[in-house]
Amino acid sequence: MSSDDRTGDSTAPASSQDPVAPDGAVQHETAADVRAETVLLERAIGGWRGIIDSGVPTIVFVIGYLVTGQNLRASVIAAVVAGLAIVAWRLIRREPLQQVIAGFAGVAISAFVANATNRPEDYFLPGFLQNLGYGSAFLISILVRWPLLGIVLGYLTGDGTRWRKDPSLRRTYAAASWIWVALFFGRLAVQVPLYLAGAIGPLGVMKVVMGVPLYIAAAYFTYRLLKPVWDAKRGQSQPANPSGDPGETGDGAGKPD
Repeated sequence: MSSDDRTGDSTAPASSQDPVAPDGAVQHETAADVRAETVLLERAIGGWRGIIDSGVPTIVFVIGYLVTGQNLRASVIAAVVAGLAIVAWRLIRREPLQQVIAGFAGVAISAFVANATNRPEDYFLPGFLQNLGYGSAFLISILVRWPLLGIVLGYLTGDGTRWRKDPSLRRTYAAASWIWVALFFGRLAVQVPLYLAGAIGPLGVMKVVMGVPLYIAAAYFTYRLLKPVWDAKRGQSQPANPSGDPGETGDGAGKPD
């Protein structure tokens, strides 16, 4: 083997990190899987931050309502001030504002509804409608065989709907979507009875408890379901002979003649 051949062998492992199939399909699929995994983790981190941003004003609202002798107006003002304080804190730290703005918008809408109806329990009503909407969307997407998790990750990663051509990935996206159906409808199953009973304190506690902790759990189990599929695709994409030399196998690559 010439010195040029040995030089090519020494760089072979690096090329295996970016495999290219003859039609280019495997390379694109692997890149999409990596992007999907990254996006899922980033969205999970940003998502629980957004829940915290909306959860703190909820705690302030409940505490304010209880300590002020059920003064709704003072409680609503306290919740909005808490939301503004969080926005200011994120601005000072120069953190991304997408989740912050979404969280504060939820607080503002909840405060408006409670103040307009003069019913403190209605502070939680917009959250119920949001959970109902998300839960229904995930459920319907599964029933029509277009799991919403696949649609969202495909859009965010630029992979579009190519995941539908892979039966294993399609089934896994459907299974993972059931996790989010359980999350959203589980919140409703626990919190709506408390809302109907007018139990403001317990309702506020359950909203916080079923916010960040359950969101993190759902994101974790979603990741655990999808990771084996992504890992399997990466394994399948590794070429049997990275050096491209038909006279050598992967075990003998780099050995002198």
